[in-house]
Amino acid sequence: MNKSELIKYAQSQMLANKDLPVFKAGDTITVHYKIVEGNKERIQPYQGVVLQISGEGATKTFTIRKISGGVGIERIIPINSPFIEKIVLNKKGVVRRSRIFYLRNLTGKKARIREKRMLSGQSGE
Repeated sequence: MNKSELIKYAQSQMLANKDLPVFKAGDTITVHYKIVEGNKERIQPYQGVVLQISGEGATKTFTIRKISGGVGIERIIPINSPFIEKIVLNKKGVVRRSRIFYLRNLTGKKARIREKRMLSGQSGE
């Protein structure tokens, strides 16, 4: 086994243990993230719009944006993070780009994303 095959095998093993929903830019998702404070642990839901997905394999990350107190907060989360408890797909968005950074400059009704209608039973859970 050469080096590239070994790397591909290791990445496939890392990705195989998580069953995450398929999402893309424009989708609204809830990431249940494990927060460790001292010796206490808690699960904190973080709901927002996916701005981009970048990277491949074990280094794949996604950027999620939410509005909290009138201020936009973005967070970059590795898809293979051990702190991700689960990801729930809330809404499928209809966008024409894979990176929707233009959303940062929009406020109010302009910042809305059209929703793709899903059949019942196909939510994200």
